[in-house]
Amino acid sequence: MIGLSTENDGIGKFHLETFRRRRKTDWKRRQGGQSFLDNVIVTVRAGKGGDGCAAFHREKFKPFGPPSGGDGGRGGDVYILPTSHLTTLSSVPKKIRGENGQHGQGTWLTGKAGQPLVIKVPLGTIVRQLPWEDPRRAKDAWESEEDSLEGLDPEERRKKMREKRWVHYPLYEDANVERDTFKEAEDAYYKAERVRRYQSKRKAMDEPIFFDLDKEEAFERPVDAPLGIRHQAPLGHLVASGGLGGLGNPHFVSAENRSPKFATRGIEGDRLTISLELKLLADIGLVGMPNAGKSTLLRALTGGRAKSEIAGYAFTTLNPVVGIVRVAEDGTFEGAISGHSVFEETWKEEEEERARIERGEYATALTRNQTLEDIPDTATAPTRPGHHFDLFEKFRFTIADNPGLISRASENVGLGHAFLRSMERSHALAYVVDLSIDNPWDELAVLREELEKYQPGMSEKGRIVIANKADLLAADEDPVEVEKAKVKLSRLEDFVRNEMRLSNGRQMDVVPTSGKYSQNLTKVVALMQKYVEEARQRAEEEH
Repeated sequence: MIGLSTENDGIGKFHLETFRRRRKTDWKRRQGGQSFLDNVIVTVRAGKGGDGCAAFHREKFKPFGPPSGGDGGRGGDVYILPTSHLTTLSSVPKKIRGENGQHGQGTWLTGKAGQPLVIKVPLGTIVRQLPWEDPRRAKDAWESEEDSLEGLDPEERRKKMREKRWVHYPLYEDANVERDTFKEAEDAYYKAERVRRYQSKRKAMDEPIFFDLDKEEAFERPVDAPLGIRHQAPLGHLVASGGLGGLGNPHFVSAENRSPKFATRGIEGDRLTISLELKLLADIGLVGMPNAGKSTLLRALTGGRAKSEIAGYAFTTLNPVVGIVRVAEDGTFEGAISGHSVFEETWKEEEEERARIERGEYATALTRNQTLEDIPDTATAPTRPGHHFDLFEKFRFTIADNPGLISRASENVGLGHAFLRSMERSHALAYVVDLSIDNPWDELAVLREELEKYQPGMSEKGRIVIANKADLLAADEDPVEVEKAKVKLSRLEDFVRNEMRLSNGRQMDVVPTSGKYSQNLTKVVALMQKYVEEARQRAEEEH
């Protein structure tokens, strides 16, 4: 097979695992990012109410008791709950249906209500109800019924409509429809139904559902709550209300009809179509060309906790990856003390991991949350990650590693719009460029242009330029090469100062780094913390 060779073929060989991952990446690129579910259309149908019961009370010495049919249970509601445990909409079904209520029974037994259905979505999801005129909108219960009755003659049409709305005592249907009391009840039912249909349509047109789920709902048990009393956790945001249960025959008792032999069926729950759009919530978004080192940088900043793919070919990152950076009061961040200072390609790290396991190096090794000794009271800085770092953590923020952009990404070329959307909500953007190439400033110009084409003003979020892979310049410490590296960095700084000036006159910071060897990252973390603090303070002042 072309491109594959054994381990002894020398320089230029491809590792089998690397070849497989690269083939997967090429397949992903040809899809244009479509397999990453960040926008999905969902049809929601709340539970139908249970039918009412037409029954009469019977017991010894009371052969002709009063009407005793119970009401039907209410249909289950449908809620949407944002959670931080999800990062994609792939777990959300395309068709959602709430639980139906149970039917009423004799002896005045009311049917059980349907359980509420909670659909969990990732933080950063926007929920929109499709407009009434949108052709993708699912038909409501009345529109569906009209379609099913199309082509029937008036008598069959009337019979079908009654079957859907009324429950009759056995053998009494023909007699009921001839009674004036039933006709009066039927007229009142249709009048109430017209009101419900009008209100439902006006609500969908004038007050469509719109939720911006950027915060996770916190649940705190009241401190003065009685012991042994269960408290229900928040269900989220109500999307579709369940239908009301049908009425039992006791509701139709009147002076003219002391033993009504009919009841109503349950009402259909709300039906609507919603659009779920995922815009990842991250404080800092990494923006860069393919293979600029964004994944390596994210792993170095998080101490290897963010499991992003690292490889020497373009479009390694297939989906956005979010990592958490924890910072102590003295500026130490958790990734700097993780003990993992060199980040190789993923397949190499996995091979080294397997080799260590085979040698038994982990048999007696402590986990990252185990401590060797007690922390002295005089300690002012963390020395280990994990639980030890919790005592010193003063600030944390999130960073998103986004798939690489290329020229014309705003026109949906490459992975296109699927991932430009994930950067819209970041408080600040960090441009990541490969300092080892001939003209890194050209990459900056393309990145800024694509962001502006996608959304005017989006490039204003840029706060820092990270000149990555600085370790590849003057690696042998040749004085001539060192001087060339300084000149290139100086030229990049001049380009940023003159060509990347923001509208408010603010200058962008330029920091040379090496994500592979975790060099100069403390300065990067300090600057990012400053950007996030400023953004959060502005958000508090606005609210």
